[in-house]
Amino acid sequence: MQETNVLDQFTEWLKQVGKSPSTVSTYQREIQKYQDWLQQYSIYLEDISQKDVQSYVSFLEQQGKSPVTIDKILGAIRTFAKFLKKPDIIIDIAVVPVEKKEEIEVLTPLECEQLFREVKKDGHNRNIAIVYLLLHTGIRVSELCSLNKSDIDFERNLVLVKHNSTGEERAIPLSDDSRTYLQRHIELNRIEDALFVSKSNERLSERSVQYMLKKYQVNPHKLRHTFCQLLVDKGVALEIVSELAGHKDINVTKRYAKSRMKQLELEKAIQNTFSNDTLG
Repeated sequence: MQETNVLDQFTEWLKQVGKSPSTVSTYQREIQKYQDWLQQYSIYLEDISQKDVQSYVSFLEQQGKSPVTIDKILGAIRTFAKFLKKPDIIIDIAVVPVEKKEEIEVLTPLECEQLFREVKKDGHNRNIAIVYLLLHTGIRVSELCSLNKSDIDFERNLVLVKHNSTGEERAIPLSDDSRTYLQRHIELNRIEDALFVSKSNERLSERSVQYMLKKYQVNPHKLRHTFCQLLVDKGVALEIVSELAGHKDINVTKRYAKSRMKQLELEKAIQNTFSNDTLG
């Protein structure tokens, strides 16, 4: 099996065994990343061993990838191992569990207003549009970077978002502010395809967005969490929040309700203990 076409052969094999187009695309992308990583050690894909897989997992852990993400990547490698007829290379791969934080980090309404003031003060129309879109739609940074001009439907006041992994599309209504700053961004820039581009006119990368937001002491995850939490706090049904956020499992959405309930219980505990009536 030659290195130049092993990925093509794997892709064709996935189609033959009935994998969905989105799964084929995901597996192809992950194995391509693995191949790129292997090349620095002059290792060919078809020659990988259990040790090579374990080393890659360790690398992913050092990069801060979550156990869930690593498990998905291992799923692609496991399927690739099956294609190679070398299932043993995926056996007994150790993944170091990462302790998850129960508390969800979100911005308060006051902090949201402060963020908007700061980004407007800098006067970069693209960045203003990005912050409003992330905070008022809750889309993932990967989804934001994949947006094209054609995905913004001003007539129906919607942004059409496609999940990068599953390919599923959802329509999210635009707030008045999001619409205003998106229109301004588009009008002031000659946008033909990608909605957000760099100074070199290339599609904006996830890392670039994260770097830009770091200046304001926030990150895309925090803005997405804030979007979901604000909806839940306003009494929006969890099913609606789940649909807008693109959660495949509503249990993920329920975390925001639990977080709010815990906060209310804490506030109630303080009020009940230290009210004037209690203290006398």
